[in-house]
Amino acid sequence: MSAERPSGARAALVRGQRVALTVALSMFVGSWVIVGVLLAPVVGGWRTIAAALFVLTVLPLAVFFRSRGAGHYPGKAVRLFVFRPMWYAQLLLLLAAVGGGIAALAGLPFGAAGAAGRIGIEIIAAVYFVLGASGYSGSRKLVVTQLSVTLPSLPPSLEGLRIAQLCDTHIGPHSSRAHLASVAAAVRAAKPDIIAVAGDLIDDYALDVSLYAEALGDLSAPLGVYIVAGNHEVYAGWDDVLPRLRALAHTTLVNESRIVEHRGTKLAVAGTGDPAAGHRAAPTVPAPDIAATLAGIPQGMFTIVLAHNPALWPPFSAAGVPLTLSGHTHWGQLSINRKGWSLANLFLEYAMGAYRLGDSLLYVSPGTNYWGIPFRIGARAEVTILTLGAGSEAGITGAQSADTRSR
Repeated sequence: MSAERPSGARAALVRGQRVALTVALSMFVGSWVIVGVLLAPVVGGWRTIAAALFVLTVLPLAVFFRSRGAGHYPGKAVRLFVFRPMWYAQLLLLLAAVGGGIAALAGLPFGAAGAAGRIGIEIIAAVYFVLGASGYSGSRKLVVTQLSVTLPSLPPSLEGLRIAQLCDTHIGPHSSRAHLASVAAAVRAAKPDIIAVAGDLIDDYALDVSLYAEALGDLSAPLGVYIVAGNHEVYAGWDDVLPRLRALAHTTLVNESRIVEHRGTKLAVAGTGDPAAGHRAAPTVPAPDIAATLAGIPQGMFTIVLAHNPALWPPFSAAGVPLTLSGHTHWGQLSINRKGWSLANLFLEYAMGAYRLGDSLLYVSPGTNYWGIPFRIGARAEVTILTLGAGSEAGITGAQSADTRSR
């Protein structure tokens, strides 16, 4: 990767950010207009709508951007009582605008656009609150998933090697200590040989690393605990995050590997950068580099790769890596596991669970916590325990444990 982006690339980056911001703001403004037109007649007029706009969108967004731009660290109260209601409100706003708009159009031929639109909003709101309550309950549970990983290339001495995978813990001052304690207890109970933390440890701020250290920093395993960056570590400011991670007893891998030995056989644990770094102008932020990640690993050595974003798996598979562990997708925090479907499937090629290309395997975890709002239906927060075994055909099989209420 070059040490510096050309000015043309920086200009394109700025233009792209402006376009994305313009699209997002236009979407929210349009949603407020639709909802306002439909509800103003029954809630006291546009003054009420304007007050709701200020309290639910303008004020929390101002606090959010101020904390991002001025380096202010939002504490527990701000994240729970300013940011979280904002995320809930914006999601409801978008859904209400779509549902109300469609209902209004349906009622237009009958001269009842306003009434139909308001009924549409009421239905959307009712469903939203029911699903929200169910999703909140789901976010309070942790499952331990035991997976058997069969690999033709596995050396006999590595049979039975156990890996505990965590990812997407999104730790901040608002995170439940009980949940994180349950995560730590589940990992310790599994007695893994390796602990793999596949990115998004923190919730957008470099100072959150200290909270990760407090909750999970004392985890250990005979062959080590390995961390890779996710997009949220990049967003938090990699220059500040990296030294904080390096100060931990865990090993942070950035387009590099470590060779360890188990029962007399050497294996490599490698970790790559995150694609989010490709959208950041700072030259010190590492984009993924497949060649650098695998450099120094002897040909034929059994290798495990940590890559936060599962989109990175195909080049690792093409390079002959037998096992890649990823996260990032959260399975959309909404899934029908028996059908192999998740909300993330609508947007991502590698969205949930196990994938195979030849003798190369990928496991995409649903994450070990939630992001944004505490909501999980189907896609429960997970500690993944992978036990390696040899076999003629590569594959991943297993099942989740019973739910463990963690908070």
